[in-house]
Amino acid sequence: MAGENAAPGAAGTEMKRVVVVGAGIAGLAAALRMHQHGWDVVVVERAQARRSSGYLVNLHGPGYDAAERLGLVPTLASRDIGFFTSILVHADGREKFTIPAAVAQAAVGNRALSLFRGDLESALYHAVADLADIRFGTTVQAVTQDADEVVATLSDGTCLRTDLLIGADGVHSRIRELVFGPEADYQVDLGHMVGAFPLEQVPEHVPEGAGTTFLGPRRTAAVMNLGPGRSSAFFTYRSADPNAELALGPATALTRAFGDLGRGVADALRQLEADPAAAYFDSVGQVVMDRWSRGRVVLLGDAAWCVTVFAGYGAALALDGADRLGAAIAAHSDDISTALDSWETSLRPEVRKRQALARKGMSRFAPPSRAHVWAGELMLRAIQLPGIRGLVRRSIQRANN
Repeated sequence: MAGENAAPGAAGTEMKRVVVVGAGIAGLAAALRMHQHGWDVVVVERAQARRSSGYLVNLHGPGYDAAERLGLVPTLASRDIGFFTSILVHADGREKFTIPAAVAQAAVGNRALSLFRGDLESALYHAVADLADIRFGTTVQAVTQDADEVVATLSDGTCLRTDLLIGADGVHSRIRELVFGPEADYQVDLGHMVGAFPLEQVPEHVPEGAGTTFLGPRRTAAVMNLGPGRSSAFFTYRSADPNAELALGPATALTRAFGDLGRGVADALRQLEADPAAAYFDSVGQVVMDRWSRGRVVLLGDAAWCVTVFAGYGAALALDGADRLGAAIAAHSDDISTALDSWETSLRPEVRKRQALARKGMSRFAPPSRAHVWAGELMLRAIQLPGIRGLVRRSIQRANN
């Protein structure tokens, strides 16, 4: 399957091949969908092994629908965290007020899943592992193409000839750089940092089955206690110089930004200091491109349209995008150009909407002033009122249509 020539299909025909770069959510979903449509699939992943942790992601609306079409829902349902109690806290960790789990459930509805990112990636990996040639510890060094094929030169010296190359290698995409140009041409810095990491020890000062959130000017910290192996922390804050923050590293930067907070946050930061490599830590930026494909190379997920954590929809959009891409290619199997045009036309309005919602929603994650904090808390208190809860549910439904 991994040689230079396309794999033979039934009755002496040649099976079409796709090379997917990136074994994250978007890449594995694309690999699964393309295999389901009869393609020979090779996945190239720079990491030495698949990831197994990460922050919480939510699947609802088109994201849940895509997971259903991909056949993932039965597996994911067993890993669903569901809805949990949210507790807003003061800087020292004392409780301000509580939002019961039932409030969020009533707002979102039943067709929704809350999962750790690693659990979603694991479900995708196990669904496709026996169906594709997955190569860890491998990168793409060069890409050339003509009207009929793409040639990807790998770090192990292999040259893969393929009918389609999908770059699903994240916000710092190597495929985007090789085929479309430098990251700076497409990256829109939003002036924030984000950090997230699993907690090996259950946070002592957070009630079991709950998450605590400190919401303050220019920053937010959340710690979730969902039991052993299921607890995590999430941080975001405004930064005038993201590169300087990255240079500090996650433990130093997050401790400097949140070290004055108590209880659950202090517990989480102590664990981070013991294992800083466990953290995801990066600047927050959107990827904005006029075109997601060039010839037989197409970008998918964060590589093409990163909406950021402020949208709360990145994983769902990755699944939806991969599902739609497979469907478009199946519908136009003999015309890659038409397939990619059709796919992009159908998906771009959703991406624009999610990116706009993320930019608008930044003030909820890192309020610019104390007045914005008070306004946000007032809104959260109001959500618990039955009438307001219905308005929120209808607003979420409109966003997913």
